[in-house]
Amino acid sequence: MIFTNKDLKRIIVPLFFEQLLVMLVGIVDTFVISYAGEAAVSGVSLVNMFNTIFIYLFTALASGGAVVISQYIGNKDKENSIKASSQLLMFSTIFSIILSILVLLLNETLLKLLFGKVENSVMESCITYLRISAYSYPALAIYNAGAALYRSIGKTSVTMYVSIIANVINAVGNVIGVFVLKAGVAGVAYPSLIARAFSAVAITILCFNKKYSTHFEMKWIFNWSNSMLKKILRIAIPNGVENGIFQLVKVALSSIVALFGTYQIAANGIAQSIWSLAALIGVTMGPVYITVIGQCMGANDKEAASYYFKKITKLTLVLSIIWNVFIFAITPFIMNFYSISTQTRNLVIILVLIHNIFNTVAFPFSGPLSNGLRAAGDIKFTMIVSIASTVLGRLIFSIIFAVYLNMGVIGIAFAMCLDWSIRGVIFYIRFKSEKWKEFKVI
Repeated sequence: MIFTNKDLKRIIVPLFFEQLLVMLVGIVDTFVISYAGEAAVSGVSLVNMFNTIFIYLFTALASGGAVVISQYIGNKDKENSIKASSQLLMFSTIFSIILSILVLLLNETLLKLLFGKVENSVMESCITYLRISAYSYPALAIYNAGAALYRSIGKTSVTMYVSIIANVINAVGNVIGVFVLKAGVAGVAYPSLIARAFSAVAITILCFNKKYSTHFEMKWIFNWSNSMLKKILRIAIPNGVENGIFQLVKVALSSIVALFGTYQIAANGIAQSIWSLAALIGVTMGPVYITVIGQCMGANDKEAASYYFKKITKLTLVLSIIWNVFIFAITPFIMNFYSISTQTRNLVIILVLIHNIFNTVAFPFSGPLSNGLRAAGDIKFTMIVSIASTVLGRLIFSIIFAVYLNMGVIGIAFAMCLDWSIRGVIFYIRFKSEKWKEFKVI
């Protein structure tokens, strides 16, 4: 398999701008929602935390499909790549509809179980937002399935353009819903639903295009294949379990942050939004590993896979250094948009500095590199290491550093970086051992 620098650029650049756009629109959304009142802001933020669990599940399922599709493309097995793509769409649709129905039936019960102590006005906002959000789960899952197909063939510009239009619909809809219709929480929920529905319909139509090496076919969408689904789920389930536990740990850590007083809570919240921006390179490069390594392993060209492992990792490190230095340099400028105390401002800058240093030297090995190992079929090992590192590294050391050593949110930041470092070292050793060459996906 040969991926030229031009090929890699064609995959990476659209993925980067797609993720950047999603993030910027998220910031705009937060700004608009703030005008709907504090109860609305609180309700939306709490439900989004809950929704993230489902987003991770759909992403994990799509990633499992992308690995299988990429390997069949590398193997030049057009029929099975079409079959895998179509089965991914079918299962994603069924799975998301079941989850959507369950959440619609149990939404109030779930919310009271999770956030029972919040004020009535906040709970009302939560219920309204979750009920509308639940209708969008199938659209989210279907879009992810289609995006997995296009990323597997390296046509990431397609998902970028769909994402641009969808995010514009969402942003404009939010402005109309809040400022024109005065619809409060519903005014931000319905535009998200419409934007996600558009994405799902658009990507699905595009995925029936037969000129590409893989596409959707009706006969395989309506034909259950145990063997193909087993291959997809063998990758998707461990990834989903890993992501689910990661999200639960995040929720647990948010309760620890609440112990440290207003200025630390505020600083941590602001720092997290900047961290998300700083992590863009890592987020972008994950699917690149899946496409490139998956195709190489599918073609049984293990030497090419090893070459691209090294090449993409070097590229991730270089881009991460440049991007994280840039984000840290503009952090003081970003701070000007926040009405916060000098103490909070200084703490944000310290947190961003800690994050960005480790985001350049540790995260490329702990995050994106692990996607390459998964693309090769090394699934169970990456899951066990990730879960152990998240629980033992991040959660336990957060408690030790933050609470017992009285380091506050700085302690939680160091625990996060320790988690990345542990994973990064282990995954790099795993790559160097070449055990990943022994696995078979298709």
